[in-house]
Amino acid sequence: MWRSACGLSVRAAERAIHRQCSRRLYAHNAEKPPPQSTPRTQAEKERRRRDKEEAILSSQHNNVEDQGMKWSEKERIAYSVSTPPGEKKDTTLPFPSSYSPEYVETSWYPWWEKEGFFTPEINDRLPHAVNRSFSMCIPPPNVTGTLHLGHALTVAIEDALVRRKRMQGYKVVWVPGCDHAGIATQTVVERRLFRERGKRRQDLSREEFLKEVWTWKKEKGEEIYHQLRELGASLDWSRACFTMDPGFSSAVTEAFVRLCDSGLIYRSEGLVNWSCALESAISDIEVDSKQLSGRTLLSVPGYQNRVEFGTMVTFSYPIDGQDGEVAVSTTRPETMLGDVAIAVHPEDPRYQAVHGKQCRHPFADRLLPIITDTMVDMELGTGAVKVTPAHDHTDFLLSQRHSLPRLTVIGGDGTMTPLCGQWLEGVKRFDAREQVIDALTEKMLFRGKRDHAMSLPVCSRSGDVIEPLLKKQWFVRCGEMAQRAIQAVDEGQLEIIPHFYTKTWSSWLSNISDWCISRQLWWGHQIPAYRVTLSDSTDTQEVHCMFQAGFHTLTVTLINELQSYFCIVNNVIYCVCYFPQELWVWGRSEEEARERAAGKYGVTADAFTLTQDPDVLDTWFSSGLFPFAMLGWPQQTSDLRQFYPNTILETGSDLIFFWVARMVMLGTELTGQLPFKQVLLHSLVRDKHGRKMSKSLGNVIDPLDVISGISLERLQEKVEEGNLDPRESMVAMEAQRKDFPKGIPECGTDALRFALCSYKAQGEDISLSVSQVLSCRHFCNKMWQTVRFTLGVLEDRGAELGTVEQTSPLNSMDQWVCSRLYSTVLQCEQGFERYELHSVTAALHSFWLHSLCDIYLECIKPVLSQDSGAGALGLIDTVHTGREKQVVRAVLYHCVSVSLALLSPFMPFLTEELWQRLYLLRGEGGDSAGASLCLQPYPQSSQLAHWHFPQEEADFTLVQEVVRVARSLRAQCGMTKEKPDMWAVCSPSQAQILVHFGPAVRTLGRITKLHLHCPQGAGSLSFPSAPPPPKGSAVGVVDHSCQLHLNVQGGVNVSKLSHQLSQRREKLLSRLEQSLSRTRVPNYLQKVPERVRIETENKVRYKNWEVGA
Repeated sequence: MWRSACGLSVRAAERAIHRQCSRRLYAHNAEKPPPQSTPRTQAEKERRRRDKEEAILSSQHNNVEDQGMKWSEKERIAYSVSTPPGEKKDTTLPFPSSYSPEYVETSWYPWWEKEGFFTPEINDRLPHAVNRSFSMCIPPPNVTGTLHLGHALTVAIEDALVRRKRMQGYKVVWVPGCDHAGIATQTVVERRLFRERGKRRQDLSREEFLKEVWTWKKEKGEEIYHQLRELGASLDWSRACFTMDPGFSSAVTEAFVRLCDSGLIYRSEGLVNWSCALESAISDIEVDSKQLSGRTLLSVPGYQNRVEFGTMVTFSYPIDGQDGEVAVSTTRPETMLGDVAIAVHPEDPRYQAVHGKQCRHPFADRLLPIITDTMVDMELGTGAVKVTPAHDHTDFLLSQRHSLPRLTVIGGDGTMTPLCGQWLEGVKRFDAREQVIDALTEKMLFRGKRDHAMSLPVCSRSGDVIEPLLKKQWFVRCGEMAQRAIQAVDEGQLEIIPHFYTKTWSSWLSNISDWCISRQLWWGHQIPAYRVTLSDSTDTQEVHCMFQAGFHTLTVTLINELQSYFCIVNNVIYCVCYFPQELWVWGRSEEEARERAAGKYGVTADAFTLTQDPDVLDTWFSSGLFPFAMLGWPQQTSDLRQFYPNTILETGSDLIFFWVARMVMLGTELTGQLPFKQVLLHSLVRDKHGRKMSKSLGNVIDPLDVISGISLERLQEKVEEGNLDPRESMVAMEAQRKDFPKGIPECGTDALRFALCSYKAQGEDISLSVSQVLSCRHFCNKMWQTVRFTLGVLEDRGAELGTVEQTSPLNSMDQWVCSRLYSTVLQCEQGFERYELHSVTAALHSFWLHSLCDIYLECIKPVLSQDSGAGALGLIDTVHTGREKQVVRAVLYHCVSVSLALLSPFMPFLTEELWQRLYLLRGEGGDSAGASLCLQPYPQSSQLAHWHFPQEEADFTLVQEVVRVARSLRAQCGMTKEKPDMWAVCSPSQAQILVHFGPAVRTLGRITKLHLHCPQGAGSLSFPSAPPPPKGSAVGVVDHSCQLHLNVQGGVNVSKLSHQLSQRREKLLSRLEQSLSRTRVPNYLQKVPERVRIETENKVRYKNWEVGA
């Protein structure tokens, strides 16, 4: 039918990325939706996907992770003391010999939660509290789901930010929540209802079905919260909210009413993403784009046999009144029953002669005008496009431009409508596809079928192929709100991190469509809008509308009060008709709606009836209110006054439009303020093969499986339970066999969190390797053993330690490690400030593992064991006073204690366990707020300024290089057990440094004595220069002015050593040539950045020194 030019504007609903327009042959145009990926791009994506699958299935697959995943089952140590939930863990028990996640993670979380450590009220009990607040909401996961590693990344990042702010004395609120997930939840409950009782949703009343959903929610709804606790998320559970809670539901109703009152919500007819299996419109986030490289058979709900996709069908429309035809191509031939025109480009020479002519439809026998439009791309397909406005977003725009009718030929249940004729009425759409092709062939109009790369939109909930359908729905006008969101970022009121998303933000919001918020479901927030039926209105009647063009009359049955206007042009009768505006009101309750209706239409309360819209609101509508609804809006609660706007929003980059943009638009409109000041976006988590983690691929890893460990057999069972496509199942199980031949080891929560935060989250997607998590578990054990050593060293001397401010390092190594700790704290501050958590974790890992364990602990062991005869063993060469030992112990204690505090936001369980034992050592036990590490002051560089010795840090780099070369020389000469003498031929300044750090050089290099020989400038030394090294010594190069010499005479196989050195020389020459070859490329100076050129030159110079030595 035709609609009048003054009819309501119809909006395309949702983003174009999921539109099924792969058959479209339109050129780029400002009025068309954002372009789809080209067939070449789709084919390339499919090729890459296939390559990844083949790499997994190939027996020659080079599995790097297998090398890193060599592990043996560790002893599981259980915490055996009976501890009632909420009681503090007993840390007076003997210290276990090794780290066990199961032992460490027991009992701490219930104690934290019971003590209220995660509530903002705890701030009043902190001596270091500051008058500042920090608020954030967790992206509410679906109540139906379980957490995956993407959720775990979100939790790890957000909890690190939250815990640090709490330790800094901020009043912190981090609100947990759960989304009711309308479609997902309803689908799950419907399946359970059918499985257990053999009933469909329609067999129950709406109220009865909703009771079933609430029952299911009570049984399963706490699983997500359990997983969040297992991950150590320090959420304020006293403020947890569910989007279907009464308070939150009131906020949703209030938002809808206010937006309707302001004209930002309206009701209209528009194209929506429709799932025929669910019989509901769905949001973009519930639509997956399945890339097809060509002909593909896919399973579709409701079809016994697989359905063919990925083909392009070409057929012809005969031109009316003359010989000739116009060929068109489509991937959806069943929609040709709804064709109302054929579009060509006005400048296409092939169709100049047919402008304004008509083609005859072979089945409906109606005439299709040939229209011209610059949206058509002449280069694609035949250059002629069939126009089906009721089933394609781009065609819908064409219908608006050219006043074309819109004929719906596919119904909401996925069957063909009566408009198609009796031969197709009631036939399922993909069965009708084959019948249409057969009928075209019979009429000799079929011109062929070929493979065609395309993007197929699929419902993520049901697996159904999405059908664009014309439906009356409620829409949100987004234009003005989107412009304000763009302006907020442009003017710096809202910061998006990383900043490169700013351009994407502006581009998308500048082209945003109005948002369809209606969903044809029972579970969710029922739309608080009411259809008004006046008692004296005309009864519902059937009116027949005739559309005559040429020689054909089409009769369409229309319902309700249809008004028709006829006009005659060139002896052709046209019928232009439209439905009068429906009568709707809205209200916070039916009583309010009734009052509004009476006032709006000037009638008494008994002169009309109200019928509430049975549809529910899009889940993203309620989620968009989360930052302020979670704090009690629309009531002006104390939480809302204190914590709104939120400080920051952290979430995955894939939600920037679906959730973030909508929160900004709704928050600004409804509260007059931006909902948050910063948006921090992290990348997606992929598997180690670079594939997106997806249930449909079977490669999702449950974080609890990484925490507690899981066997390969159980992993494979999970894949089989997923009902995957057979090939996907085969690929997933083969990947598991190769990646986890012995399953996944028990890594623990702390290791998982630390590993996730160690990836650069702002930028490229994260390809998570479980071997990286296992490496972090090894780091946890290193921390465990370090504290175990520290406790043994300190014994009962805790009272002698003093504070950080009272501790002044005396010797060179104490000063160096203290300065390294100061620099680490500074790096942590800078990393947190930039939200670059990977740089924070790298700094902490480097300090603990390398500076503290590998260097400082090894250097102080001889000092602390002097009384045990270590001097006679050659482990020490200096007598240390009791004062020096006391300072060493104090430095060790504070280095460990401060490091634990720095690590606490990332590793809450392990750091609490270890810190509590150090805490007891100082006799500071108790159960007050100060008795938990998570409430201790977070270390600040300003507090450690007296520990900053930059010259010590700079000088020690030479010591590290000397030690490295000394160890390498000893290994080359087969003297790993001996402690030989060595000669250092160096400059006077280097000699002074090596003397200053003499004990460290000898201890770490495992040498008895280091002879320092200065060929030049020996007179400036404060000590006599040693004689030159013996001839025939093995030489190692430290840098251009420093060489180490090892006397190899006596017991060393000189010929073997000579052979080894010769081989090493050959390798060095080869590497030198590789480095030099890079400098010989054309335009080297212009193409290569200066920083890279300097690095290459330094490498060449160093290799030359090594070769020359």
